[in-house]
Amino acid sequence: MRLSLTQRVSIVFSVLLLACCGASAWLQIRASDLHDQEVIQALSHDLAFHIASNSALMGADGPKPAALRTLFGQLMAVNPSVEVYLLDANGRITGDDAPPGHIRRMQVDLLPVQRFLANQPLPILGDDPRSVDARKVFSAAVISGADGRPAGYIYVVLIGEARDALASRLAQSTVLRTTLGLMAVVASLGLIAGLIAFGLITRPLRRLTDTVSRFDASIREGSEPAPLALSRSAAHTGTRDEIAILERTFAQMADRIGLQWRELKRQDQERRELFANISHDLRTPLTSLHGYLETLSLKDDTLKGVERRRYLAIALAQSAKVGRLAQSLFELARLEHENVQLTLETFPLADVVQDVFQKFELEVQARQIRLQANIPPGLPAVCADLGMIERVLTNLLDNAIRHMPDGGEVSVELAREGDKVSVVVSDTGPGIAPELRASLFRRAFSSGDVRRQGGLGLLIVQRMLQLHGSRIELVDREQRGATFSFKLDAAPAWVALKA
Repeated sequence: MRLSLTQRVSIVFSVLLLACCGASAWLQIRASDLHDQEVIQALSHDLAFHIASNSALMGADGPKPAALRTLFGQLMAVNPSVEVYLLDANGRITGDDAPPGHIRRMQVDLLPVQRFLANQPLPILGDDPRSVDARKVFSAAVISGADGRPAGYIYVVLIGEARDALASRLAQSTVLRTTLGLMAVVASLGLIAGLIAFGLITRPLRRLTDTVSRFDASIREGSEPAPLALSRSAAHTGTRDEIAILERTFAQMADRIGLQWRELKRQDQERRELFANISHDLRTPLTSLHGYLETLSLKDDTLKGVERRRYLAIALAQSAKVGRLAQSLFELARLEHENVQLTLETFPLADVVQDVFQKFELEVQARQIRLQANIPPGLPAVCADLGMIERVLTNLLDNAIRHMPDGGEVSVELAREGDKVSVVVSDTGPGIAPELRASLFRRAFSSGDVRRQGGLGLLIVQRMLQLHGSRIELVDREQRGATFSFKLDAAPAWVALKA
């Protein structure tokens, strides 16, 4: 079973607390033992020397074993915690008063003895003859022979078997149990306090986890995520609490996701409307095209030449209409979904305007529509993609002319505004209804709109200008119909001269 963060932290804290308590108890006991050993060894430092100084123990040939054994027995009777041994010059035990079978090793390492005699810092531990590997504090003194050379050593173990047995029995005493009980109580209180503290610390994190879970559930259900309510600490902008800062940051992220969710929903709705509108726009000319072609096929023998040519002209017009619409859809899809790269170059915008005017020259003459270009002298060149800008002007003029009554006027005004060149395209047509302006550059118009054929063209214009870092705007002008404006970057003077 997977544990929560609070449970894992609590378990780790409990283990660390118990380990620290155990280590602390061990260190305290160890320090106490070392202190006791140092005190005992310091107090009994000269005990072996006083024994070795007793002249009654020494004979002409060296120490008297019988006398030493008697003295050893008396000392151990007076102080049962000490054990006295007689060592030869090599550290071998040559005399003791230990009960039979208690001596476990007959050789004592003399290196600690030499350190003790050299008055090095205490405590110094030496071999315990009554143990295979134990080491204890001791007192030692040199026994000199007749020639003045060391004949052996008096070796006194200061903490003997009797004291170890007594300490072992006292380890089960009420005092020790009380001490261990108190340590257990302290550890338990620390554990409880730590768990409570961790619970309080992780409570905001649990609250944030619940909030994230609810937010995720709302996203999975496809419903709009509701705004998140911040806690008191998270609502305070000056807080330094990391969890509160995380909560506030997540709430801000959730708000942005909510906005994006609404934007995606709106775009999805617009996409559905776009598909519906395009389907209607395609169905109408296709139906007309199919009808006239079917008529030509069924009545080929009975139709007169004039009627046949009229039917063919209508069919060709409807076919061209479908082709233009399909081309616009393809171009819009390419601009929206492909990584289109601009081919920037420097060119005079006035020349592009005149080229676009020539495209519509025959149509405007037939309908008596005036094309007016207002270009001030000294206008700087622009730095842009020539093909895209020509397409932008073509679409805007095509929309204006197509929805312009005969005898109207379409004007293009160029002007310099700082490091930009502004372009304004206006007409004297009926304009755009107020209810359509909010969604003018977001989708194609529905079938009943006045400018339903210009919707895709405006979307293409908007996307092309976005690639240039510009945007198309609908502005209001008195005595004018639809007026669109945008701006392009002016080329630096030295670049324009070089071009």
